[in-house]
Amino acid sequence: MNIGFDFDKIFINTPPFIPDALIDKLYKKKDNGILLYRIPSYPDQLLRRLTHLPWFRPPIAENISFITSLPKGKNKLYIISSRYRFLEGETNRLIKNYHFDKIFDGIYFNFANEQPHEFKDKMIKKLSIDKYIDDDLSLLKYVAAKNPKTHFFWLNDRNQEQSVTKNIMEIKTLKEVFSK
Repeated sequence: MNIGFDFDKIFINTPPFIPDALIDKLYKKKDNGILLYRIPSYPDQLLRRLTHLPWFRPPIAENISFITSLPKGKNKLYIISSRYRFLEGETNRLIKNYHFDKIFDGIYFNFANEQPHEFKDKMIKKLSIDKYIDDDLSLLKYVAAKNPKTHFFWLNDRNQEQSVTKNIMEIKTLKEVFSK
């Protein structure tokens, strides 16, 4: 089975002092009902680089421990993240510091600066992903509509109230992906 995971809020935590609503406001926008993300301006990029230093982005130990306990022969595990190119250096340091390159069969980042939902849709198709886990419900709704055979899981560990579609399942922990 090919299993894809987002990176942030799945394996790497966000800085504790930055609320999710602010992150959404900085990076997402709706334009005539179409999901769009924006590449942050230069000042925003400087701030984001600072917030991506390893001490602001601790690993989520429970999720890493669980994923490393999965049998390697049965599953191919991939990180598919929409991080933009301006975070490439910080991202590569996190990958090396936390040894993600030894855990996953492939790691794919959006260093070509595509729209995140379009990048993830392309990678889900290219890698023939059977299950995909992300914390961004609006993005999941987009890719789920384009990939009806893939099972999508919304990691909602912050208890947000949202409705999900038929091929998106709400979960609180990664363990739930493999129990359903």
